[in-house]
Amino acid sequence: MRNGVTIGQAAAFVGVTVKTVRHYHRLGLVEEPERDGSGYRRYGSADLLRLVRVRALAAAGVPLAGIGPLLDADAALFATMVADVERQLTGRIEELTARRDTLHRLADGDRALLPDRAVALLERMPGLGFPAEEVAATREGWVLARALVPDGFDDYLTHFERALEDTRLVALARRAAEASAWEPDDPRVTELADDVADHYLADPALLKTVTGLQARTETATRYTLIARHGEERTPAAARLAELFEARLRAAGVRIPRPDSR
Repeated sequence: MRNGVTIGQAAAFVGVTVKTVRHYHRLGLVEEPERDGSGYRRYGSADLLRLVRVRALAAAGVPLAGIGPLLDADAALFATMVADVERQLTGRIEELTARRDTLHRLADGDRALLPDRAVALLERMPGLGFPAEEVAATREGWVLARALVPDGFDDYLTHFERALEDTRLVALARRAAEASAWEPDDPRVTELADDVADHYLADPALLKTVTGLQARTETATRYTLIARHGEERTPAAARLAELFEARLRAAGVRIPRPDSR
């Protein structure tokens, strides 16, 4: 009666594939048994025990490259190395948990790209009379702002939060939404631009919603990307923004032009 079992039997007993056993051999985790008289490699109880230990450590998340040193360590070193692997696994678990949370936030739309505070402000806007298009444009602008000027985003939200309490500003915003459907040379566009500019210039805190992010940038480029995102807006809306910015510049407020670098 031959001693030991074939590689196929050993793999089946341990719960892995023959390919996996051969991979363990290539990595030096388990030595290949000598061939018997009939040319077969026979796995004895010691080989099977080694295979079981390798499989158990691999299943626990220990990288294959670290299994050999673990198996050859004494009890004290083994405990130290296992603790180190546990710390690594904990880090991976935390990373995977964060990724899972991001997926959940993606399913909730804005929350994947914006903080809860920004989402809450966006959710307030429709109730204050802002049309869906304006809310969507604001959302996209904020995603850009947070990415391009992250250190100024919280301050910007603070200024915006205060602005939502300004009933006059909210009324002007509603008029601006209506103005999108006007002709760009409609005299009401110029009148509205003057009204909006006057209101901003009269309130330094409100003006920071325009200048705050700009002040955090190294150049005007990032500010311009944020402020002029969505240039597919209507001609009247583009004209309104142009006149508004011109009024601010005329009052000494530094506003980058579209071709600024």
